[in-house]
Amino acid sequence: MNAPDMPLSARLAALWDHLGLGAAHVATQVPGDVAGFAAVYPERIAGLTFCVPTRLDPAPFAALAGRVLMIAGDAGLTETLTARVAAALPGSRRVTLADYNAPGWADVVADRGEAVVAALRGQQARHPAAPPAAPPPQAGEHAGITYTARGRGPALVLLPFFLAPSQWEPGLSDLARDFTVIVLGGRHLGGVAALEDRAQAPHYRALFANLTDALAPRPGEAILDVGCGSGALDRLLAARLGGANAITATDINPFLLREAAALVRAEGCAGIEFREANAETLPFADASFDVVFSVTVLEECDADRALREMHRVLRPGGRAGVVVRAIDLPQWWHMDLPPALAAKANVPPQSVGPRGVADASLYARMAAAGFRDLACFPSLVTLQRTEGPIWRYREDHVLALLDADERAAWEAARESARRAGLLMMAHPLHAAVGVKPREQAA
Repeated sequence: MNAPDMPLSARLAALWDHLGLGAAHVATQVPGDVAGFAAVYPERIAGLTFCVPTRLDPAPFAALAGRVLMIAGDAGLTETLTARVAAALPGSRRVTLADYNAPGWADVVADRGEAVVAALRGQQARHPAAPPAAPPPQAGEHAGITYTARGRGPALVLLPFFLAPSQWEPGLSDLARDFTVIVLGGRHLGGVAALEDRAQAPHYRALFANLTDALAPRPGEAILDVGCGSGALDRLLAARLGGANAITATDINPFLLREAAALVRAEGCAGIEFREANAETLPFADASFDVVFSVTVLEECDADRALREMHRVLRPGGRAGVVVRAIDLPQWWHMDLPPALAAKANVPPQSVGPRGVADASLYARMAAAGFRDLACFPSLVTLQRTEGPIWRYREDHVLALLDADERAAWEAARESARRAGLLMMAHPLHAAVGVKPREQAA
């Protein structure tokens, strides 16, 4: 039971049945992963915890608002988001982590594991659930979702964080003392689902093709991907190059690397080696690669250090390509919105780390790192697959900003565009390719 177009809500329901779960506690950072399941099967969720969410449309969770817990930092996007959502979900609760700002890539269980574990135990105390009728298998896959299980007690289903390097691992031993802990994974959930969906969008593929054309890898040249995520772009590149190049795909996130390797095996793709690596301190010798690229990674690290590292590991004459989100340019929804609503919707999520780059300063930063002959091309990427996770991730950000009247106007405009076959949105990115000079200036 794993049809390619099977809705995620049906996949989760099938998994619940396969594991013999009645009402289970559920925790996730990505509300969109459970929105459909919660709307259709609210009775199968004993308590629902959103752990440092950065996107959250409250509407699908109205039926179980009293069982919703939100864990947030006490500053930044998660604090303001969960405060708005709490007002829209009467009876829901919030736990704020003192002196903590949680961006989308926060490693929250590694950072604040005791508080997260205590909050999940509190959910069982407030909303008791019975243990599964029989212990579930320790590991397996069903309906396209992988799972591992440990511990005893009521079921606690943990869905993947979007980008957190440690995921739930730092808290699993503690949680397994009180719960049957079931950790989910696979290509249909979390950051992996969003990255895979994004790589299927025709205009995103076109952007990556333009980047590859500008990098112009020649047969035999060694290629490095800094921040590969699910490996979706590496698989596209390997297919395009036909095995003529060795691709080293790196990421700081061991969970994503495991998922990326599994997808490569499943698709029989050759020529890609995965390595754990920090963009700020790449574990490669000087002049190791001919081509280096990085796509939507430098927002989340020390961008200047990462650019210097990319320059260092390039051979003279090598090319580097970088793509980052553009929070300094408007996004665009092809919907007939009232001006005040459009003004809200057209501001992209302001998601960037304190030393990251998500604006036009990318170009000057690349020049300062030593790259020359820069080709700079700010771009719009259009999304039209409205049932996909990357669309949902972006629309959920807007929906959380709207009051009831604005939401009604949004839904009417959305439906009108859908009926016309013209529902789409476009989000901006900055992209550039530069060359490491063959001779450094004195």
